[in-house]
Amino acid sequence: MDGKMKALVKHERAKGAQLQEVDIPKIGDLDVLIKVKATSICGTDLHIYNWDEWSASRVNPPYVFGHEFSGEVVEVGSKVSKVKVGDYVSAETHIVCHQCPQCLTGKFHICENTQIIGVDTNGCFAEYVALPEENMWKNPDTMPTDIASIQEPMGNAVHTVLNGDVAGKNVAIIGCGPIGLMAVGVAKAAGASQVLAFDLNPYRLELAEKMGATTIINSKEVDPVAKAKELTEGHGVDVVCEMSGHPIAMDQGFKMITNGGRVSILSLPVKPVTLDVTNDIVFKGIEVQGIAGRKMFETWQQVSRLLQSNQVDVTPIITHHLPMEEFEKGFQLMNEGKCGKVVLHPNGE
Repeated sequence: MDGKMKALVKHERAKGAQLQEVDIPKIGDLDVLIKVKATSICGTDLHIYNWDEWSASRVNPPYVFGHEFSGEVVEVGSKVSKVKVGDYVSAETHIVCHQCPQCLTGKFHICENTQIIGVDTNGCFAEYVALPEENMWKNPDTMPTDIASIQEPMGNAVHTVLNGDVAGKNVAIIGCGPIGLMAVGVAKAAGASQVLAFDLNPYRLELAEKMGATTIINSKEVDPVAKAKELTEGHGVDVVCEMSGHPIAMDQGFKMITNGGRVSILSLPVKPVTLDVTNDIVFKGIEVQGIAGRKMFETWQQVSRLLQSNQVDVTPIITHHLPMEEFEKGFQLMNEGKCGKVVLHPNGE
């Protein structure tokens, strides 16, 4: 397809972005072109927009960013066989090499040579995006476009929570950004006996309660470690899902975990974190997991089924819909913590 399109471009190595007119991307033999119906702003996009240390070390402007979306396939490459024009899709955002030791043993989500859509390649904050066929996920026809656009981050939440048993266990979700809020719903659906949600933001703690948290804790108002132990007969929680990325909060997570518990870390701290390894990890005999992306495509199946069965209702998390022209308002809301998930609509649909 020839022509121009609107796209949100990270145009320079500084804070901000620009809405520009760029070429509609060309596709290769194994690629598909998708008309974007809905695209949601992620914490990673916020890092890139704000131009922090991580983004300055990782991305190379100018380019189109964004990686969470849903849309309709409008063109396919000559060798594409599993996707057709008209299919309603979202995408796994990790483009993998298939050659490294991890890929060869089926661990595609930790491929040594992963390229991330909208980080290392042009992304979906645009009217159209071109991606490899193998990254496509076909959505149920009945799934609303805004919900379909947040399956990728929900996959992070599912991977974090379900990378071990949570049924009948006390689970702490530290950090109630959008993925943390999804993790609350997933933990509750998976049978956690208690879901304790920790944050400093009252707005997001209210959303956590709507997502099924049994207790919400403002860590600015009470000692979160003492509160967690109070709610677990002094033992500490069985599972900690670290979603905040804050060094103090992360240390608190390791202090509230019970002996033999599990700490799963999805967050990306931008500063070094100091932990008491001796007392909070070794002597407790805990399991510590780094969570990268989603298991391809096991996690996608779990996400789709949790949504289709209504075991997890993510509608409370989607708090704002904006035309892409109002992107600055969306990023402002995220910086102020006055939103859940912000969904942009590049094509006005």
